[in-house]
Amino acid sequence: MDAELTLDQKLALDSATARLAEEFSGHYDAAAIERIMSASLDDIVKRSSFTTYAPLLAERFARDRLHALSRTEGAHDDGKQAVLFLCVENAGRSQMALGFFHHYAGEQAIGWSGGSAPAAAVNKVAVEAMAELGIDISREFPKPWTDEIVRSADVVITMGCGDACPFYPGKRYEDWKITDPKGGGIEHVRGIRDEIEQRVLQLLGEIGVTSVRA
Repeated sequence: MDAELTLDQKLALDSATARLAEEFSGHYDAAAIERIMSASLDDIVKRSSFTTYAPLLAERFARDRLHALSRTEGAHDDGKQAVLFLCVENAGRSQMALGFFHHYAGEQAIGWSGGSAPAAAVNKVAVEAMAELGIDISREFPKPWTDEIVRSADVVITMGCGDACPFYPGKRYEDWKITDPKGGGIEHVRGIRDEIEQRVLQLLGEIGVTSVRA
């Protein structure tokens, strides 16, 4: 593990690792859990501006990766469709798409997001635009796509990452031609937000998920 942690962060990391070990007991041993936690932590510390909360964010990232890995290996099959939203920085478009996906799909489907070159933080204007609709993405954080998550996804939605986005045969891929909100004001980002919302609603219908919102 490359990250240098304070004593409190090390204790928090140990607690997080123990929680994951208990949660995935019977599927993965302690060494596998520690390996994924270590890789997740290094990614968070290297890319994120929220280093104070690195153990917590690493736990969330590692949990997503372990769930994806268990799906790929057949250790966990809940029959749910899994969708991965990818853009360049995982700071604007893909975060808004994931926010809408969770908002409308609820527990009926699985959603992830990632970026080919993750930024340090989520776009503040995107956070503001989503908050106007009652959707909170302020606690999200940019992260890279990982092999486990891409392999586990049934549908991969790309937005602007081009050849840098991963490709695995046998999956459904869609490339959404959506303007990058980076650098734009709230009026500009609202238009992008609304387009993403409509695309997510259409996608949910195509994968057989009924919106939980009226």
